[in-house]
Amino acid sequence: MPLPDGLPPPDLDAALQFYAGIPHHNAIGLTVVEAGAGVAVMRVGYDARFIGDPDNGAVHGGLVTTMMDATGGLAVLSAVPKGTPVATLDLRLDYLRAAEPGRTLIGRAECYRLTPNVAFTRGTAFEEAAENDPIANFIATYMIKPVGIGMPARDAETQP
Repeated sequence: MPLPDGLPPPDLDAALQFYAGIPHHNAIGLTVVEAGAGVAVMRVGYDARFIGDPDNGAVHGGLVTTMMDATGGLAVLSAVPKGTPVATLDLRLDYLRAAEPGRTLIGRAECYRLTPNVAFTRGTAFEEAAENDPIANFIATYMIKPVGIGMPARDAETQP
């Protein structure tokens, strides 16, 4: 996704370094498979700690939601100028079926539209080697702060 002239290009290395250091991602085993040019792919291996249905061993939907939110955010970071803050505004997953127990989950998202303040993403969650049989469809918007617009500094001692 081309950026307007004069804006710095995305800093994919910084985004990947940031993602690798997020404690929640590390705790659930969420890793980046690939990222660039407004597209991201992430994976999370099956882990019995995240079973949502003990009767069949299917993972909790919150794990899929977390994976897709992170994947959408990374797709945005790979499309916006270096230093652009990103925050989830709205996220929706339409679950098509339960994930099969024991299978690695893959999330793929693309940032398909950028406005000055909002990035739009869409994608799917599926099991590894089963991209044509999705678990869920994903759509989300992310707030982006335009590069170069200052925000007042926050005094950590006087403001929460």
